Amino acid sequence: MSKINDFLNETGVFFLATVDGDQPKLRPLGAHIEMDGKVLFGIGDFKDVYKQLVKNPKCEIVAAKQDGHWLRYTGRAVFESDPKYAEALLDANPSLRGIYNEQTGNKMEMFTLADATAVDIAVMGEGESLL
Repeated sequence: MSKINDFLNETGVFFLATVDGDQPKLRPLGAHIEMDGKVLFGIGDFKDVYKQLVKNPKCEIVAAKQDGHWLRYTGRAVFESDPKYAEALLDANPSLRGIYNEQTGNKMEMFTLADATAVDIAVMGEGESLL
């Protein structure tokens, strides 16, 4: 998991692909943490991406480094109910507390990928499994 987390830290922004009906949806994200041997991702409970993952948890995360390597992390979103994960992510990203708080009513939902594969791929090379 640390290799995946390190890759995402280096890229800063990554892209999450979901499905909305029969339409693929892709959006940039950056909120993630590594904790308890897991890489966890944060999304708002009020956002379409959350509703899409609840309806169809199959998703894919892609990130690209400046050196030409890119990550393909594919699996099934599993939401974590323990609030310690959202608190840790908000502690690491204090600017998000303006969005996720009691006044706004917005909640940060955290998920991991189960049944996952993660591959570090060089532009013109073979992929290396990170799991």
